[in-house]
Amino acid sequence: MEVSVSAGPKTTGALRHVLGHLLTPLLMCVGMGLAYLGAFHAPAPHDLRVDVVGSGSTAQVLAQTLHDKGAGALDVRTVADRETAVASLREQGSFGAYIPGEKPELLVASASSDTSAMAVEKVFTKVAAAQGAPLKVTDVAPVSSGDPTGQGVFFLLVALSIGAYASVAVIGGAGAVLPMRIRVLLAAGMSLVVSLVGALFAGPVFHLVDQGLGGVWALSWLYAAGILLVGVGLHTFLRRWTTLGVMVLFVMLNFTSSGGIYRPELQPGFFGSLHAFWNGAGFVEGVRGHVYFDGHALGGHVLVLALWLLAGAALVVAAGMVEAARTSGGTSGEASGKALGGAGAEESTKQETEEEREEEMEEAVAV
Repeated sequence: MEVSVSAGPKTTGALRHVLGHLLTPLLMCVGMGLAYLGAFHAPAPHDLRVDVVGSGSTAQVLAQTLHDKGAGALDVRTVADRETAVASLREQGSFGAYIPGEKPELLVASASSDTSAMAVEKVFTKVAAAQGAPLKVTDVAPVSSGDPTGQGVFFLLVALSIGAYASVAVIGGAGAVLPMRIRVLLAAGMSLVVSLVGALFAGPVFHLVDQGLGGVWALSWLYAAGILLVGVGLHTFLRRWTTLGVMVLFVMLNFTSSGGIYRPELQPGFFGSLHAFWNGAGFVEGVRGHVYFDGHALGGHVLVLALWLLAGAALVVAAGMVEAARTSGGTSGEASGKALGGAGAEESTKQETEEEREEEMEEAVAV
């Protein structure tokens, strides 16, 4: 006896539903691959600023030779003395300073970027070897003992970002029926919670920083609040595509341009250009400047984070206005539907509810 099984309407509908929702993870896969591999797969220096210490002809010839041989990899200049070179490193104006002589020395600031310091050390180790002398490396701005690679701040950025954009999915999906002012209050509360968790990780738990923990918390809050407000505002316009949109903004483009692994001088130009104004770079460079460089250039990084927060506030206001207009239009439509026939209006409401549920499921699965 043979039993034949055919796909019924429910099976066909479910299959279409699944296939339609598989588009989001596919786009995530492609986007993450393009972003991470594009930014990190082949780091190479370009216009990496380094100094040669000395005012004589020997220093000038060495600087010009390195600049020419680098073919755009290095931006070499000469400085008069060691003090000037150290000041430039501590202001993140350069990433290495070579002092030639019988006992050559290389000055670096690993707190600015450990990978950039290693790239500079690789170059000048060869220079010293050609002179037949071992190279002494001095770190004028070392990282804290709890963050020996200097990349702990980047992973703190990852934790804050995930906490923030995952909260967006919940507030935007499950809380979509709530008034906008309630969603904004939830976003504000979650930004505070996420930033406190980040401060705990940076300080008592992993000791990523030895000082300035209060400032790290403030930067964490500003960063998380910006993501949450932008995400809550975007949900009104993107609906079930909100999670993908937020991941593009705050994962794919954000992590890769933050400078937490490689600074712009070691990346392709696209990601280097984003570093100038993206919020992840504002957070990473802000924490570095606050903790290791006596607040140098901190104001600019705080401004970047504040502008993202203001952009989020503007999106929330715009979203609130759009939702108010939709509600007004929906009320009129519902009244007309009831006048014409209650069954049709009820069916329309059910369909809208089902669509909302699909959007919420899409966001929950994506996170």
